[in-house]
Amino acid sequence: MKKHGFNLFYFIREGFASIFSHGLMSFAAVCMIVACLLIMGSFSLLAVNADNLLSEAEDDNEFLVFIDETFTDDQINALGAQIMALPNVDAANVRFIPKEDAKATYIERYGDESMYASLPDEVFRDRISIHVLDLSKFKETVDAVKALEGAANVRDQSELAMSFVAVRNGATALATVLVGLLVCVSLFIIANTIRLAAFTRKEEIAIMKMCGATDGFVRWPFLIEGLVLGLTGAIVAFFLQWGVYILVLQGLEESGVFSIFVPIPFLEIWKMVLAVFCGAGALIGMVGSGLAIGKFLQV
Repeated sequence: MKKHGFNLFYFIREGFASIFSHGLMSFAAVCMIVACLLIMGSFSLLAVNADNLLSEAEDDNEFLVFIDETFTDDQINALGAQIMALPNVDAANVRFIPKEDAKATYIERYGDESMYASLPDEVFRDRISIHVLDLSKFKETVDAVKALEGAANVRDQSELAMSFVAVRNGATALATVLVGLLVCVSLFIIANTIRLAAFTRKEEIAIMKMCGATDGFVRWPFLIEGLVLGLTGAIVAFFLQWGVYILVLQGLEESGVFSIFVPIPFLEIWKMVLAVFCGAGALIGMVGSGLAIGKFLQV
């Protein structure tokens, strides 16, 4: 044998031999990695879709400030300039809406023209539509606009905006905690699987060490074994996740949820999901193997 050096073919051969010599344990390890990655992936995809939905709500979010009826055109322009200069206001989307346009929109949305055409324009006020940049600072922005001279009234949905932020932050925090816990579980499982394989070869490892084999030479076959188990579990989990995602989308479509929520198509994110699964599987497998083989090198 080589006492020193890196023999990739030998390491791969020994790694695969160990996998097949402990077929039942290897199968159990792959199944557990698949289960953990599926749970991790499902919660992560839920968080991604929730974040996408809430980001769209944030992008579309606006509030209206009604202008004092006594204001002239110059004063209205000055008020608009003040609003655009405020922090957290998307200046490109500050839009003046004349009372005539507001009336036409109201008629179109809430009733036919025969019912509302006789309403005087004075019933409606000139207004300015304002979009915010950061939804978490929505209330602060509304308060700043209210303090401006000429802002007669403000119509906003600050409570709804804050609930959006709370839901998104809660989903992200929950997904982070679950992913952390499941990574620990996966490491524990793969480490014990590799530890059992190393235990059956402890005498062989001891002989190799006494013959001058380096720690790296002994460790690499087990790292390859963990890597292969992790990647196998990741690939299986990826295709199962794809199928589960499609089934969930079909169920949502049949329930009519798509009328208010449009999820991200899997084909748009499959590369990211595959990369994350393979990276997580490989990392879990190799780290778990490294943790498991450590004490067997103390000869």
